[in-house]
Amino acid sequence: MDQLSIELEMFRQQQQPQAQPEIGTVAQLLAGGIDGAVSKTCTAPLARLTILFQVQGMHSDIAVSSKPSICGEAVRIVNEEGFRAFWKGHLVTTAHRLPYSSVNFYAYEHYKSLLKSIPGLDAGADIFVHFVGGGSAGITAAAATYPLDLVRTRLAAQRNVIYYKGICHSLCTIYRDEGFFGLYKGLGATLMGVGPRIASSTATFPLDLVRRRKQLERAGGRAYVYNSTGIMGMCKHIIRNEVFRGLYRGILPEYYEVVPSVGIVFMTYETLKKLLSQGPFDS
Repeated sequence: MDQLSIELEMFRQQQQPQAQPEIGTVAQLLAGGIDGAVSKTCTAPLARLTILFQVQGMHSDIAVSSKPSICGEAVRIVNEEGFRAFWKGHLVTTAHRLPYSSVNFYAYEHYKSLLKSIPGLDAGADIFVHFVGGGSAGITAAAATYPLDLVRTRLAAQRNVIYYKGICHSLCTIYRDEGFFGLYKGLGATLMGVGPRIASSTATFPLDLVRRRKQLERAGGRAYVYNSTGIMGMCKHIIRNEVFRGLYRGILPEYYEVVPSVGIVFMTYETLKKLLSQGPFDS
């Protein structure tokens, strides 16, 4: 979703080539971070529904519905966990989104400048700059903030049994139970999905699902679920046990989240750029 917002921004700039307000480094970080936090706050219920659907079928004690219902799961959350549970794990979501969006937009501006400085590139290379710059910025941001993304998934996937009790407790517990590299489970699938996600959320959704399930392996002291640690091995396991559509559990709330998320990010980022360009952070 963050990469889609970047693509929308660049498309708008291409269609309207007039000068844009220039803002400084601090303002870029603030604008990128705040717009990501606002967007995630508004779409948090759909994001949690997506995660819950993605991990269905991972453990035998989690009911697997042959026809997942968004409304049914939403009602279950309200009845069993309360309305506030739609924002379960949202604190770490915000804590993750602020540095992620800041690094994402800041890195994008620098990658864009770097790419445009390559000799031989002219105005016709805008698409190349957009895709390579956006993809590189997404990879940089994802790698830099990945442990927080993993904690976010584990907190959001908790239902009635609470094993992780906040950001610091989660980080320490994961490190204690699974070692340092446990904080980076699923990073490979994440990095593979960042760049292509610009073009198609549908095509990369299975990678996101694999990432979520990998992040939840051994969560709460559970045993390993997948014998294979590779992406292809996990995909084959999911298809064998849940058929092909198991790779797309949670795709509907993901679709519903895209449009408002991109719109909110784009609107907030542009508004903040204009405000901060006139404020004390414009140098």
